[in-house]
Amino acid sequence: MGSQSKGIEQNADGSFDIWFGPQAPAGKEGNWLATLPGKSWFTILRMYGPLEPWINKTWRPGEIELVK
Repeated sequence: MGSQSKGIEQNADGSFDIWFGPQAPAGKEGNWLATLPGKSWFTILRMYGPLEPWINKTWRPGEIELVK
């Protein structure tokens, strides 16, 4: 989330859930990124100084999942 991480909440296991959509889910406003209805979008992951698990490919980010 970079410079837009103000108010982001971390999960108990250390992970983060990021919500994408035209409106923020109730109670998830700090972990929400706005999208425009009817417009496509894509995600970019930048790794600054990645650790060994990223380099040797033993860690990878989770897939984007549809939540209803």
